[in-house]
Amino acid sequence: MEFIKKNVILLLIVGLLFSSAGIYYDDCSYNKSNRMSGHAKKSSMHTQEQSLQPGDLIFQTSLSDQSRAIQLATGSRYSHCGIIFKEKDQLYVLEAVRPVKRTPLHKWIKRGKDEHYVIKRLKEAEKTLTNSVIQEMQKMGQAWEGKDYDTAFGWTDDKMYCSELIWKLYNRTTGLQIGQLEQLKDFDLSSEIVRNKLTERYRNHTPLNDTVISPAAIFNSKLLETVQM
Repeated sequence: MEFIKKNVILLLIVGLLFSSAGIYYDDCSYNKSNRMSGHAKKSSMHTQEQSLQPGDLIFQTSLSDQSRAIQLATGSRYSHCGIIFKEKDQLYVLEAVRPVKRTPLHKWIKRGKDEHYVIKRLKEAEKTLTNSVIQEMQKMGQAWEGKDYDTAFGWTDDKMYCSELIWKLYNRTTGLQIGQLEQLKDFDLSSEIVRNKLTERYRNHTPLNDTVISPAAIFNSKLLETVQM
């Protein structure tokens, strides 16, 4: 009987050792897999970044409190956009938020919903976006840095919103109109979410005839082609 007890105890100990080894192996494999996955993701991101060019436009679904209203009013998934430039071999996004500023590309991407984004490029960009034009764009954009975000979507340069910044940069440096200019009354204002946002911004005096440019209008411009999504 004593012999049997000893064998049972020995078997239990051996079983526990193998079980622990299996857990350790699984944990190591999981961590290794995660590390490999993270490395592959970084490598893929690096490859994608290498294909980007100054003047490319980037779109995302913003997580801001006005994002849903913009989506409903314009019928588009994308509610925020910016323009890509390079400085000291680093890509950044010039964007109109609070305030107009430069944001490193990887940080800009992480800020959007599910880190999803789309890159659009001017067709035959190499013919229009010469080095001198890009430099002029950057100089103009730098002069706008620090401007407050335009919650009223006005058309002056005193304040800026995201799609306005892109449209004016392109128009004033190349003469191109990237996206059809519209008026507030052209959007779908039927949603309660949209109406509430308009009331919050304008009270009872919504400027329906004011000129505006939306992220959707730029996104759908026939002058652009999709290079990443």
